Amino acid sequence: MIYLYVAIGGALGSMARFWAANRMAILTGPAFPWGTLLINIIGSFVISFFGMLAGPGMRLGVPYEVRVFVTVGICGGFTTFSSF
Repeated sequence: MIYLYVAIGGALGSMARFWAANRMAILTGPAFPWGTLLINIIGSFVISFFGMLAGPGMRLGVPYEVRVFVTVGICGGFTTFSSF
């Protein structure tokens, strides 16, 4: 079941990445990949912030499946974390 959560989160993150990268390319032009830079900064912040609040024994006590869905699925698909 965990693979399904990662797959759904990855699809959502990839769609968000595609949209955000296209919007940034329209705003800034194709000379430098500003969209990729911004996406990676945002995604890294979300991964670390969510991990700080929702990790094992932390404030929110979020179930493992939700943590994997958000960090590996959504943020992995959103950032270039998914390419490593």
